[in-house]
Amino acid sequence: MTVQKPHLVVVGSVAIDWIITPRAERPESVGGSATFFAMAASYLAQVRLVGVVGRDFPDYAVADLKAAGVDVSGLEIVQDGLTFRWKGQYHENMNDRTTLETHLNVFEKFQPNLPAEFRGSEYLFLANIQPRLQSDVFAQMQRPRLVGLDTMNLWISIANDDLKAVLKDVDVLTLNDEEARQLSGEHNIVKAARAIRALGPRNVVIKRGEYGALLFDADGEMFSAPALPLEDVVDPTGAGDSFAGGFMGWLARPGVEPNGASLRTAMIYGSVMASFCVEGFSYDRLKGLDQATIQKRFETFAALTNFARASLT
Repeated sequence: MTVQKPHLVVVGSVAIDWIITPRAERPESVGGSATFFAMAASYLAQVRLVGVVGRDFPDYAVADLKAAGVDVSGLEIVQDGLTFRWKGQYHENMNDRTTLETHLNVFEKFQPNLPAEFRGSEYLFLANIQPRLQSDVFAQMQRPRLVGLDTMNLWISIANDDLKAVLKDVDVLTLNDEEARQLSGEHNIVKAARAIRALGPRNVVIKRGEYGALLFDADGEMFSAPALPLEDVVDPTGAGDSFAGGFMGWLARPGVEPNGASLRTAMIYGSVMASFCVEGFSYDRLKGLDQATIQKRFETFAALTNFARASLT
């Protein structure tokens, strides 16, 4: 008997990127927070995507999402507009990047309207969009079992009150270390996490790029997930969104309870999907994976921190 996967709704950007790295360039690279999240989470959960694109969005990308099992009935296509476009250049270390161009296009007036069948979904991830829109989406949901949210320094700066309002309804907040310090006003990352949890989120995940990610859970416990040392990083775009997809996807699996143990496992699956993402442009490496390949990568991560306990006495 096949167990039906719970439904996981993601609301965020769907974009066309122009990516420049020290060794390669791709002018038409499909991206966006919801795209990466959906492709990564699709191996673990039944994903429902909500976003907006223009007439220039490639048909193959929609087909790829469908082939991955993603429900794209919440993807609005505006025929008289163009898709959100971003152009960025990565520096030699592949950690730092410079934004060269940003064209919001149809994304500027994005007003998420969840299809009726999406509203009863058990899991919700509010990807990086305006906090006011995140609140609007949450209000459309009936009673999600678990709510995750991502944000960025822009919203912390210009929409701080709106962000703090929506954080009260969040179970898991994901953000990077710079954003954690900005939101909390604390430089020490442990103090920052404690201050952020006081704003409402029961669990805080702080992404640290090539240094992995830190979990501060509802019980006050900490967990560190490593990043996989890779010899060749092709394109870091979407790594954080892919991490969130793997993380939330694991928590949305049948029978998984959102407790300390499952959150730690989710951290590793998040790191697994992020490690695949950076090995190719766009979602190239997230497409067509099989369960055995994902599980083998998971075991690789487990081996990174496997050690024998020892005592000096």
